[in-house]
Amino acid sequence: MGFQNRFSTKQGDPVTTNNPLQSNMEEETASLNSDEQYLQALGYKQTLHRSWKFFESFSASFAALYFIGGIRVTFSIGVGAGGPAAYWSSYLVTCVFVFITAAVLAEICSALPAAGSIYFWAAESGGPRYGRLFGFIVAWWSCTAWTTFLAANCQGASNFLLSELTVFGVDYPTDVNNIKFRALQWIVAEIILFISIGMNYLNPRTYKTIFRLATGTIMLDFFLNLIWLPIAVSKTYGFQSAKFVFTQTYNETGAPPAWNWMLSYFVTAGILVGYEASGHISEETQNASLTSARGIFYSAAASAVLGFPIVILFLFCSPDLETLYSFKSPQPFVGLYAMTLGKGGQVLMVIVCILGLIFNTTVAGVASSRLIWAVARDGVLPWSGWISQVSEKKEPRNATTVMLVVASLLLCTILPSPVAFSSLISAAGVPTITGYALICFGRTFITHGQFKHAKWSLGRWSRPLTFIAFVWNTYLACVLFSPLYFPVTAEGFNYSPVIFAAVTLFGLLSWWIIPEEKW
Repeated sequence: MGFQNRFSTKQGDPVTTNNPLQSNMEEETASLNSDEQYLQALGYKQTLHRSWKFFESFSASFAALYFIGGIRVTFSIGVGAGGPAAYWSSYLVTCVFVFITAAVLAEICSALPAAGSIYFWAAESGGPRYGRLFGFIVAWWSCTAWTTFLAANCQGASNFLLSELTVFGVDYPTDVNNIKFRALQWIVAEIILFISIGMNYLNPRTYKTIFRLATGTIMLDFFLNLIWLPIAVSKTYGFQSAKFVFTQTYNETGAPPAWNWMLSYFVTAGILVGYEASGHISEETQNASLTSARGIFYSAAASAVLGFPIVILFLFCSPDLETLYSFKSPQPFVGLYAMTLGKGGQVLMVIVCILGLIFNTTVAGVASSRLIWAVARDGVLPWSGWISQVSEKKEPRNATTVMLVVASLLLCTILPSPVAFSSLISAAGVPTITGYALICFGRTFITHGQFKHAKWSLGRWSRPLTFIAFVWNTYLACVLFSPLYFPVTAEGFNYSPVIFAAVTLFGLLSWWIIPEEKW
């Protein structure tokens, strides 16, 4: 695993490898290009295709973030936790620290542009003493986070579609406590999952079109909301006042006032997370040490900057809180669009939303499959040998299949009860953010100054910014572990700490059981 950890042999000893995908550092390099040579220096052979450039790298994170989709899905929670004043101000604060974290991760990616990114970076940040432990834990954290994200996305897309039952007055239950509704929701979500991940089996060169369609759909969604929604609101119930948007506070969580305000970060943290996706595809990106780093930073920056006017727009265009919470559809925004755009207009918006989530899922699937493949390449997962195999077209199809099967099984938890599935997906963002924090901890206190070959470098600001990113992401993890509603009941309990602990235990067990020489 990695150059500094796997290849620390005694002087004069031959270097051996545990996997045919790993390099023995003695292979002929004359025929390798600079990317392949850099990858070999990190300890790996060039196994995947390498045909993607900056746009694909940028789109991998930009489309995986899908900022407007995240704002829409979490809007009603965000307004209730602290109110509009907390929502927009916490979003601005989050943007600042996302810029810092993205810059720090971009620098690490520039030094270590390998598939699996966050897992690989964690292992290297821990140094020879803690690297293997960090790597195993973050491997399980990140694989869990990305796979549950795929399942959550598909359930979210199904909610947009099934909300049309309410809009058009179809006599069918839309209450999540009704098994008939959950059965239909599960079927629709599974279909969306298979469509989305099915695109991951396309030829890598053909998949470039998917990156463009995904980015184009997100921007279409952005401009439709930015232009069409305010025009429609002005002709219906009218805008909220500036006083409401910038100063109004609410406490729908039941938490103490300061805690209630802090819970607004529960929403903003979930909107802007996952921008390391560009790093996951770095072994398929040309000039990866610079291109992937730029992809991470500029996708995070673009998502954050474009997201702020959407937050302000939705606050101005939102009806009063009582009306917002009164929408009976599974996705409240469908009710809002129907109220403002009319039945025909909202159909167009819902189609765009669903397409956005489908592309969001398929691009996130690309990042997730490369992560799973890279983790398996180093022998961390069960059946790693089979999972890490690649197709004739140099694609990690077996890893894609594993990802699809696991996400499909996660969706099956919709059937027993609404709490079961929501409990599983509640942990989707936490492992990634804790992974960021652990990497920054290692880079600050264990391996500072050891990644000296980054083309994207923060120079003398590297250590202080890395420390700031460590503190920020640790704080976010604490917020995400907090109950969202008080007093705490079984129905409203935040199960993410329990699930996070279980995933961490799996990581520790694999670290303990798998022999060190097999990694």
